[in-house]
Amino acid sequence: MTDAASTRFRDLTVDEFVLRLASAAPVPGGGSASAVAASLGASLVAMVASLSEGRPKYAQHADLLAWARQSCGVLADRFLAIADDDAAAYATFSAALKLPRETEGDQAVRKVALQAAARAATEVPMTCVELCVGLVGAAEALAGRSNVNAASDLSVAALLGEAAARGAAANVLINLPAIGDPDWEGTAMLRVAELLDEVERLAASARQAVAEGVPRDPLDPPVAD
Repeated sequence: MTDAASTRFRDLTVDEFVLRLASAAPVPGGGSASAVAASLGASLVAMVASLSEGRPKYAQHADLLAWARQSCGVLADRFLAIADDDAAAYATFSAALKLPRETEGDQAVRKVALQAAARAATEVPMTCVELCVGLVGAAEALAGRSNVNAASDLSVAALLGEAAARGAAANVLINLPAIGDPDWEGTAMLRVAELLDEVERLAASARQAVAEGVPRDPLDPPVAD
């Protein structure tokens, strides 16, 4: 195994990641934990799709199932990358905090570095929130259109996606003031609120569809941008 400081979180065992999360080390923290939770949620959706594909009962949903399996596999990988990105962003911000500030010149350099690092520490979890919309949307789309024996896994996926979105959003909001750009801060706050509303709506719909257990009409998979 490579040096602990350079090891990607995806390369750790679950036990190693949990122990590191519980330690006094600054990373991983809440942002990385949120991203990992989202990765687990995306993997569950991909699993449900895989358990449904090739079954005559769900043949009318074949395109949707194939899309969910492929897209959520990609999402699971993206979320793990975000976990590392979040840790890197925090490390950069932490390093900026330690810059000298004895002179006015030092203070100016430190301020610029802090603002740049804070923006990165905001953009990374914002991306996580954005991708959680896709995760929860996929779970909602498969509810009532996939293997009924794995329906509860879609509820779990929706719950993980919602929790991850809320956790990532908290990291966005806590870093915004350090950016020093009120206009950008206001725009980001509005964006977070809109994304969370959509995540919550989709998650609630997914849970309801699973609870009702009623087959749903076919749905065309989303068209890639």
